[in-house]
Amino acid sequence: MQFDELSDGSWGPSPSPDGSRIAYISDLSGSPQAYVSGTMLPTGKDPVTAVHYSPDGEWVAVEIAPGGAPRTELWMIRPDGTGLRQAAGFGATTILSAGWVEVRDAVVFAVTEIGELWRGLLINPRSMARQRLTRGELVAVLDVSRDGRFVAVREGPRGRRRVRVVDLDSGVAGPLFEGTFDSSTEQGVFSPDGSLIYARTDYDSEMARLIAVPVTGDHPVPGGEPVVVAARPDAELEDVAVSRETGLLALLWNASGRSDLTLFDPVTRIERWVTPPAGDVLSHPRFSRDGSTLVVCAEGPGARRSLFRVKVASAHSAPVFPRPTWSMVGAPELHHVVSEDGLALTGWFYRPAGEPPYPTMIFLHGGPESQERPGHNPIYQQLAARGIAVFAPNVRGSSGYGRTFVNLDNLAGRHGAIADVAACASYLVDGGLAANGGLGVMGRSYGGYLTLAALVTYPSLFSVGVEVCGMADLLTFYEHTEPWIAAGAVSKYGDPVRDRGLLMDLSPLRRIENLEAPLLIVHGASDTNVPVQEAHQLVAALVRHGKPHRYTILDGEGHDFVRLESRRRYLDEAVAWITEHLT
Repeated sequence: MQFDELSDGSWGPSPSPDGSRIAYISDLSGSPQAYVSGTMLPTGKDPVTAVHYSPDGEWVAVEIAPGGAPRTELWMIRPDGTGLRQAAGFGATTILSAGWVEVRDAVVFAVTEIGELWRGLLINPRSMARQRLTRGELVAVLDVSRDGRFVAVREGPRGRRRVRVVDLDSGVAGPLFEGTFDSSTEQGVFSPDGSLIYARTDYDSEMARLIAVPVTGDHPVPGGEPVVVAARPDAELEDVAVSRETGLLALLWNASGRSDLTLFDPVTRIERWVTPPAGDVLSHPRFSRDGSTLVVCAEGPGARRSLFRVKVASAHSAPVFPRPTWSMVGAPELHHVVSEDGLALTGWFYRPAGEPPYPTMIFLHGGPESQERPGHNPIYQQLAARGIAVFAPNVRGSSGYGRTFVNLDNLAGRHGAIADVAACASYLVDGGLAANGGLGVMGRSYGGYLTLAALVTYPSLFSVGVEVCGMADLLTFYEHTEPWIAAGAVSKYGDPVRDRGLLMDLSPLRRIENLEAPLLIVHGASDTNVPVQEAHQLVAALVRHGKPHRYTILDGEGHDFVRLESRRRYLDEAVAWITEHLT
């Protein structure tokens, strides 16, 4: 397989029942599309965001983002490319997929369709019959027991999610366990016999771990105390997959940004480490129906995303395709920074050739509850090749470092996150890594917001800025974003009514006159997550105040730039802008 240098490669794998074939996503065609073992499925030109191979091998469920926007639709297609039909996400609704489930010997797809209300559904791929499971705001289906009686659902906004169990026979629902205000449970899945629910949670723990809660036929809600199944003091549990045939668990751990993958038997409590796929960052572990095979995606600073097949019996991994790589400037170094209030931070430093100090860009990740990890990012390589270093920190609010750290930027704590950016700048200059006067800042999504906030709060620190798909004003963001995005964001940013004063104070647009650095703004024309109006009003304010800037709007792109031609334009313009103003 040949890839463009900006290609993300192959990702999101889902194996056939016996593991001999794999459905996955690749942007080999220029846009992310669905493939089955090298053959592209004819699902149209819109980008594909996820694929799910059915456990009976009859169907592939495909999630499609029309126009590249955050709204997604669910379609069904046969693995041979026939029988394409839409199953969910009609009109203005969008979907959250739980995946295929086997209920009373039937293979159906569990999904939440989000409109004015959130509706949990089971969809029969043959008849397209839809059985409603749940209904309510911020209520998403996670899994269904094999007997069809119990449904595990996730409720609540970002960072404060709970799992509840609904008894479909009686209509009674109850919490999986009583959590705390600042804890969150993100994943819940039934054991093969339905007697347990495994949950990935940071309840009663700094680091996310795996617990199990009994669910019995005598109780319409979970009974018994949660039992810790797997936990590590040095790593967070990022994902768990359950083999429906053997009950074996695949545990994906995040250890300070790098990944570990283990196979865990909950009966014998024997844990085996999978021979590491070549790559620091792993994602999307999925078992075949027969439990013989596990597939996973791997990436690293020197290799874009690619697929690996793990033989469960030996825990040995091997690439599915020859791995696409490119020449890299150097592996990143993990650095430690102390913010002005004493908080310990980390960041990855990509060092170009030559001796420091270097012109340096601080790159801020999105989220905010995401994490900068040593994965695939072509812009780092392009800048390093031009003698420009990149420092990619994990400021407060980043995931991967425990429950307390990820909540430190909530509400008024966001001022601390902005100060973290200045602390990184001081660390780079004072340590002789970055040239004084040769420092810039850039980021996308929440990182775009944080870029603007840093530029207007500490204008003398930076010589250039690049803002991509970021919020300029938090109040107008709430007014124009998708309703389900706004509802889920209140716990992180604040309530647009109750916390109006705080949101005004935190909005960079309201202090744009402080900006000194020339600014490149890049936004997708179809973005409805951070609506394109945010970029329009930012540019209008820059014009009013006579601030140097350039505005690039990418037609046919939403919040994520998925087409290779758009990504090439973004990369070329960003690198040229940075090079012009920083070197």
